[in-house]
Amino acid sequence: MLKLNSKWLALLAGAILAAGTACAQDSGPLVDLLVKKGIVTDQEAEELRADLLKDFAATSAGKLNLNSSLVQLTVSGRLQVQFADLGAEINGSTTPIPATQHFLLRRAYLGVKAEFPAGWSSFVNYDFANASFDAAMITWKQSDLLAVDIGFRKAPIGLEEWDTSSGNLKAIERSPATRYWVESNNGRRLGAGSYRTGVFVGGTDTSGFFYNVAVTNPERDEFSSLNGNTADPGVQGAGTSANNAFAWWGNGGYKGKFTDGSYKLGASYGYLPDQGGITLGKGHDLQVYSVYGVVTAGNFDLEGEYFSAKDRRGIADKTDAKPTGYWIQPSFKLTPQIEAVVRYSYVDSDGRGVNISDGTRSAPSGGTMDKMDEWYVGGNYYIRGNDVKFQFGYIHAESKDSVLGVAGPKATADGVRSQMQVNF
Repeated sequence: MLKLNSKWLALLAGAILAAGTACAQDSGPLVDLLVKKGIVTDQEAEELRADLLKDFAATSAGKLNLNSSLVQLTVSGRLQVQFADLGAEINGSTTPIPATQHFLLRRAYLGVKAEFPAGWSSFVNYDFANASFDAAMITWKQSDLLAVDIGFRKAPIGLEEWDTSSGNLKAIERSPATRYWVESNNGRRLGAGSYRTGVFVGGTDTSGFFYNVAVTNPERDEFSSLNGNTADPGVQGAGTSANNAFAWWGNGGYKGKFTDGSYKLGASYGYLPDQGGITLGKGHDLQVYSVYGVVTAGNFDLEGEYFSAKDRRGIADKTDAKPTGYWIQPSFKLTPQIEAVVRYSYVDSDGRGVNISDGTRSAPSGGTMDKMDEWYVGGNYYIRGNDVKFQFGYIHAESKDSVLGVAGPKATADGVRSQMQVNF
């Protein structure tokens, strides 16, 4: 075994014990200093790291055995706690609608990323608040222009869903337009986004061009088991006549910079066989589209996205639906820590139907209408950036017109939502 002056050994051992397993692969500047001073050679430094790690594992109360080929192991997490107070009413109705007034654990993520030589890595992220996966994939990255993910992650559709992490949302929850397009199909929402299992390829060019393409299972499902529903196979499930045709996805655009600012423009597309219609798996296909943009100039940020879709037999056995929707969101940093946010979102279901609860999370339903919109006005207090922040907003949502095309019926929802977040 390599021997060192006791002073250096004690100092290095203390550093490793203090840093724990974070030093498993690289004990950092102290070892480099030993090499620089000529006390050890490069080879002896590697042997020293291995020996000290063994000593740490043998003497610590808990042991962590790491694969010898690991380059780095990273643990991450996200905790979001919300409060929602939302009430609703339908014009002309004498029946009261119970309000939502509740604290909830929105997300409780715990993720582990293992990095190996030659661009290989693996990432698993689990949401304990919803008993569901957020990601579970193997990645090979050849360069910034080419990375391949094999496994389970979100499909590359849209700006707010694909390109914006839940930890970076300025308006606490995603817009009604985004939720109507990507949340699970309930006979009204399209279920054309969010989590899928398959192969994903993407990258960014130095000029600013970016792209993402994917081939996946057509169904949305992030649960690890049947989830109490035999029609919901989970990520472990096998294909059936309702879901064994591939879905295809594409997302691309360009981003650049200008004086005191930046911009991004893009478009995305998804083709989901057998996922259209009132009943899934009946041979009716679904196509979804979006175009989006982001402009940031100093303390000002403007984001927006437009959606459309073609849902074969989305209304009835002989009637297609072509819903459209959009959202636009300006925000302004009043101080380095305080930001004001406004967002407007609109959905036209084209006769398929939409409830307020389909677009505004935690809101009462208000009945099935043809159109809905939502205003969100709020603020963000960045205590330590997105790692520790508090958000608060007022929501006014409205749905109107019956799915039969008759104007008149209207439902509204009003209330507040707040959230405390910690990322690590």
